[in-house]
Amino acid sequence: MVEFLTADWLGTPVWFWAAFLAIVAALTAFDLGVLHKEDKELGIGESLKLSAFYIGVAMLFGAWVWLERGATAASEYYTGFFIEKALSIDNVFVISLIFSYFAIPAKYQYRALLWGIMAVIVLRGLMIAGGAALLAEAYWVLYLFAAFLIFTGIKMFFAGDEPMDVGNNPVVRWISTHMRVTKELHGEKFFVKVPDEKTGKLVRAATPLLLALVVINLADLVFAVDSVPAIFAITTDTFIVYTSNIFAILGLRALYFALAAMVHRFHYLKYALAAVLVFIGTKIFVSDFLLDGGKIPAWVSLGVTFALIAAGIAYSLWKTRGEEEDWPVGA
Repeated sequence: MVEFLTADWLGTPVWFWAAFLAIVAALTAFDLGVLHKEDKELGIGESLKLSAFYIGVAMLFGAWVWLERGATAASEYYTGFFIEKALSIDNVFVISLIFSYFAIPAKYQYRALLWGIMAVIVLRGLMIAGGAALLAEAYWVLYLFAAFLIFTGIKMFFAGDEPMDVGNNPVVRWISTHMRVTKELHGEKFFVKVPDEKTGKLVRAATPLLLALVVINLADLVFAVDSVPAIFAITTDTFIVYTSNIFAILGLRALYFALAAMVHRFHYLKYALAAVLVFIGTKIFVSDFLLDGGKIPAWVSLGVTFALIAAGIAYSLWKTRGEEEDWPVGA
């Protein structure tokens, strides 16, 4: 048993992975089984407190990484965490639009987010595993990631603010065409038995809550196309990439209700995120071609990333002071 726990898996001892998964399982069980046994609307104050708790756990995990793996690994972990956390603000805007479109009451949103994040843990794991496998076989793929980040950052900087058209989502249309979908919600249920219009027999049907959950997970896959390459551009350590990603996402459902009420205040953060993506992508080419393979110190990447994100948040809050929210949140 000891030999198994100390054996390497993706470059990291198994017991590191086991400890991380145990923390995730404990947090999820505590959240769902103790804090939210009943469906209820999460207030902004409770949302901020719970989010602070999740961020605190993530910071402590980074400190543990520092003690066990060293300052470089910890700096890479924190950099990945901050990037993913900042990118999740845009994700909050999209999630809010999805809940509004399907008229999901706030008291059911938290549980839907929980199941969505459970799916994200698996989907992100598959994406990260695939990225790690590609980089292990062909290092040059990292240059593609870097070029993609630079392109995405530039595109983000000049892009407009076109809202997501949930109704025309092809998956929503496909499910609505090929499955029975109720017009109304049935509490927290994703599937219910309803009478068939022709035979009168009870048949299984999906609810709007399932459609919202599916679209939320598809939206996360789109966001992962940016965030996963960004963290691989910081480090190719699969453990650091995955844990920083998941810890940032775990706290998203707690932070959602506070951010959703004021996400319009972060309008200018996208420019800071664009600068972060361009910086991370450029760093790869600078390190490999101008520094002859020498790496820019991890603490420099962490400092620049944190400074850009903090500046984007501060400028957004200052620039939008006194503005009113102009789009609905929840239902």
